Amino acid sequence: MTAPVFAPGDTAVRRDVTHGQVWSAMPYTVLGDDGATLTLSARPGTETLAPAGWTAAARAGDDAARLHCIADLAAGRWELDQWTWRDTVVLSRFTAGAPFSVHRFLTPTGRPLHWYVNFERPYRRTAIGLDIDLFLDLVITPDLSEYSWKDEDEYAHARRLGVVDEATHRQMARARDLALAQLQDRTGPFAPDPAAWTLPPERPLPVLPVTALSTPVAVDRFGPAAG
Repeated sequence: MTAPVFAPGDTAVRRDVTHGQVWSAMPYTVLGDDGATLTLSARPGTETLAPAGWTAAARAGDDAARLHCIADLAAGRWELDQWTWRDTVVLSRFTAGAPFSVHRFLTPTGRPLHWYVNFERPYRRTAIGLDIDLFLDLVITPDLSEYSWKDEDEYAHARRLGVVDEATHRQMARARDLALAQLQDRTGPFAPDPAAWTLPPERPLPVLPVTALSTPVAVDRFGPAAG
């Protein structure tokens, strides 16, 4: 099966996948796609799916409880719950072969809040969007001058439980170095590009398709890819 190149305004679903199962699913609106770099946006009110343990912790404001989700992940057992994306507009850029994706968070009126770098295995194209695995976030101030690490406790717990093996940990370390070098040099996704990172025109909210929970199958625009 050949994966589509999406047109602006299309819906693309970003799924976190592990153990051959969907861990979360969120529909985005496509801003641009050249077959390698996929630029997406999401707005408050978008209905998503996330692990029930995570949604319960988020509703309770209990960050510590999120560690239990890592145990569920290691065991390969979890249930999905509906979650509504709240408060912020997010602009996301995923580049083929890159060990991280970049996300800029804005208020609904367009005021910059912060940047996120999600460290992950390079994305896999699917017929409805893309599938990824991730654990660690880098949070960057709006002007790119300062950064801090987020979710380090979750990442450490994932290592203890064997979810992140030593080879993956080394890959993540190299990805961190690459992201910080690009941040320092203002290259890659951090190069000046106002058109790519400003509030896009408002569109109808995207909706998860019925196939969002189907068995993950990675595809490529040039033919089948490794899953």
